[in-house]
Amino acid sequence: MFIFLYLEGKVIPINTNDIQINEMIRDREVRLIGPDGKQLGIFSADYAYNKAKELDLDLVKISPNVNPPVCKIIDFGKYRYDMMKKEREAKKNQKQVELKEIRMTPNIDVNDLKTKINAGRKFLEKGNRLKVTLRFRGREMIRMNDTKHMLTDFAKELEDVCNIEKEPKIEGKNISIILSSKK
Repeated sequence: MFIFLYLEGKVIPINTNDIQINEMIRDREVRLIGPDGKQLGIFSADYAYNKAKELDLDLVKISPNVNPPVCKIIDFGKYRYDMMKKEREAKKNQKQVELKEIRMTPNIDVNDLKTKINAGRKFLEKGNRLKVTLRFRGREMIRMNDTKHMLTDFAKELEDVCNIEKEPKIEGKNISIILSSKK
């Protein structure tokens, strides 16, 4: 069952299985916390609900897993807004680790390989994961197993900034290795 809450010009569905408010609280006794944050004591759920009604506020079950459950008299709209604000802050402070990819062919020149290694080093120093792919076309497929060492050499060049997360693996017409930063 969902309750639809109108906040900041948006209609927000709230799963009532997560949060119990007002009449949804069916427990016999609850530990009641007042709107000022002070503990009032253990009361019946009906008394706590009537007390919240008197103050024109809502009764919200904060901790359902303790005995008796903890309920607080607060404005539910403000409580939900604060919860959403905390979630947004947590998402903002989270760092997303991306998987960057470098593609090469088995007949790559030495200077081009050094350029790819430098690009890989930059990705790894930023904290990203790196997938190095060796692509084969046509007759290059005959020497697929002979060129696997190119990927291990690539990883050895970057061993000061990376760990090998997945060893070189053949995937169709490609061989790839995944490297992660040491940070």
